[in-house]
Amino acid sequence: MRTGEIKNSSFVGKEVTIRGWVHRLRKQKENSFILLRDDRGGVIQCVLSTDKIAALTIESSIEITGTVSQDPRAPEGGFEIKGKELKIFNIAAEYPIGEYQSDELLLDKRHLALRTRKMIAIAKVRASVLHFGRQWFVENGWMEVTAPIIVKGAVEGGSTLFKLRYFDQDAYLSQSAQLYLEAMIFSLGPVWSLTPSFRAEKSRTVRHLAEFSHLEAEAPWVDLEDILRVEEKLVSYVVHSTIEERAEELEFLKRDISDLQKVEPPFERLPYSRAIDILRSRGFQISEDDGATKRSIEFGDDLSIESERELTREVEKPIFVVGYPIAVKPFYVKEDPQHHGIGLTADMLAPRGFGEITSGGQREDNIDSITKRMLKEGLNPEAYAWYLDLRRYGSVPHGGFGLGIERLVRWITNAEDIKDTVLFPRTRSRVEP
Repeated sequence: MRTGEIKNSSFVGKEVTIRGWVHRLRKQKENSFILLRDDRGGVIQCVLSTDKIAALTIESSIEITGTVSQDPRAPEGGFEIKGKELKIFNIAAEYPIGEYQSDELLLDKRHLALRTRKMIAIAKVRASVLHFGRQWFVENGWMEVTAPIIVKGAVEGGSTLFKLRYFDQDAYLSQSAQLYLEAMIFSLGPVWSLTPSFRAEKSRTVRHLAEFSHLEAEAPWVDLEDILRVEEKLVSYVVHSTIEERAEELEFLKRDISDLQKVEPPFERLPYSRAIDILRSRGFQISEDDGATKRSIEFGDDLSIESERELTREVEKPIFVVGYPIAVKPFYVKEDPQHHGIGLTADMLAPRGFGEITSGGQREDNIDSITKRMLKEGLNPEAYAWYLDLRRYGSVPHGGFGLGIERLVRWITNAEDIKDTVLFPRTRSRVEP
């Protein structure tokens, strides 16, 4: 049995057997108290005679049989087990993780740190985010597909590609499934995928990973506003469903969900030009390439972590920044025919400085226009021959977006660092365990 079943008044006075690990241990002269953690992270207090547990250590694996009782003094919900029998599976060596440890040690020992209550709670929230994301697409008629992660070309820029040797030729780890999703919409209609994406970014920030879970969607016959409506409905559904299912975990994480409860469509559409005006009115500055010199932000600058934080520090739900200069966006972004130099694209920014969680918009569907963009950005159109075929044979208006699962989980859980939102993080400086 698990603790979630036992913590129920109907079990009081009944004999139960539970297996798990010694999460905390407090030995006294006659009786000792074990906080037992089951295999779903639930914890319940067990009381046993001290002479039965003399050999036990933290993280020893055991089985306890005893009678359930209810006592308001008992931690973790007021239920406990009066133990009668103890079976030991393994006596753990001295555990290297104590109550207070450095972040680096917790990363070095990540295979063990996963047992902490914090990591268990975040992992459960993440599981719900994934579940409800998939559920929204299923209920709304989108088809799940799988794209390759070994590819020949860049999607987001060649400087962040991970290169590898693929038999006798060079290849790369995928930055995004988008190009392949675009190919699938001609026969499968609206499609979505959940795949790992890889970015060889030099960033050492609290919101960047070298490998992340990428939920992406693409649909034919849509414009920018159609895509934004999909994004805000999806994110709102995932947020509300997750905070309902994981209320206990979010309470443990001390996450005040009052702001999350306000997440409902529509989200504000903030024009990029207006965002720049707001930042300039607040005296916002950005660093030059040398890192030492600063200047006022100008139209044409891309938004940084700091500028996104400034734009969202007073908002209660996500906003879209729409209409970026096409020069700061990838080659596939469609130019607004009514506004030269402006892309039909938008980023969703989470409140309170959590930054970009989705990026999307319309794709360029004209072969001449997209070929010119490729050449301007130094790309070889021949390397994208199959992708350009999509513009030769029955091209249609289409668009989509990508959502970073870890960034969404970070916002929902109010995690300080994105590395806490993935079980085994991969960063510029970490590739193990």
